[in-house]
Amino acid sequence: MTTDRSSAEASRAAAHIDALVTEIERAVVGKRDPIELVVAAFLAGGHVLLDDVPGVAKTLIARSFATVTGLRFSRVQFTPDVLPADITGTTMLDLATRTPSFRPGPIFAEVVLADEINRAPAKTQSALLEAMQEAQVTADGQSHALPDPFFVIATQNPIESEGTYPLPEAQLDRFALRTTIGYPTHVDEIEVVQRRLGRGREQVDLRSVSSRSELAQIRTIVEQVHVDETLVAYAVEIVRRTRRARDLALGASPRGSLAVIGVARAKAVIAGRDFVTPDDIRAVAVPCLGHRVVSSDQAWARGLRNNEIVQDVIDSVATPSWR
Repeated sequence: MTTDRSSAEASRAAAHIDALVTEIERAVVGKRDPIELVVAAFLAGGHVLLDDVPGVAKTLIARSFATVTGLRFSRVQFTPDVLPADITGTTMLDLATRTPSFRPGPIFAEVVLADEINRAPAKTQSALLEAMQEAQVTADGQSHALPDPFFVIATQNPIESEGTYPLPEAQLDRFALRTTIGYPTHVDEIEVVQRRLGRGREQVDLRSVSSRSELAQIRTIVEQVHVDETLVAYAVEIVRRTRRARDLALGASPRGSLAVIGVARAKAVIAGRDFVTPDDIRAVAVPCLGHRVVSSDQAWARGLRNNEIVQDVIDSVATPSWR
């Protein structure tokens, strides 16, 4: 049940998140919805896949998020010759002490940008599996804990196929959500150019508007958001129907149900509420489930996309009355 105290905490958290998103918008114009999805995934303890064409600010969103949150940032540029140890780190012999010593890789940061993740082969992509699921890295039989928070933002270009390696389903399932950025509107694109001319340099100077402790408090508030049993059943029914959908060869796993509920709770806090509504679930279901399903050969031949099929599944489930 919600209380006045939890409602007040959600309102304060929403104001803090609004300031954070507004600061990011100084660098990324007209993309509040995908920015809020990135923030929601972070608050839910998940990871994000930005799947879009080059030049629409995927990398900029990741860098800007790290800057305004004050979290340590690391970028890994995925290429065919990148090895797993180049990401996770490796054990080396310390010549001074004559003992083995673990040298952490770039994954030991609080915000990790896996840029063009589909340009590395599956062996290298799989180096992220343990890190994203268990927040640790194992090297030579020793486990090394990753920072807390630990947040992966991966990017890929869905159009280009030459020299790329499609992410396997097991890897895709580790992302809480996948979203696109999209081209800016005519007015927003003019604003992008005018801002660049006005500041006289490429870089946008952003300020940190948050701290690790403040983000931890907001994450705690997200964990306290009330989800009615009816809405849990609603989210689970959507996921279960993806497993029976005629146009899908593979439906979403239970991890999809957890992602929908988790991101919906974060979405509620962003809106200043301490309870989830059906609209929250509907708003995040496609980003949370579209990358977890595999379309059938017939659906592929008809040109149907995963997101369209998942949206049809959502529409087929009766929306409960949360009141």
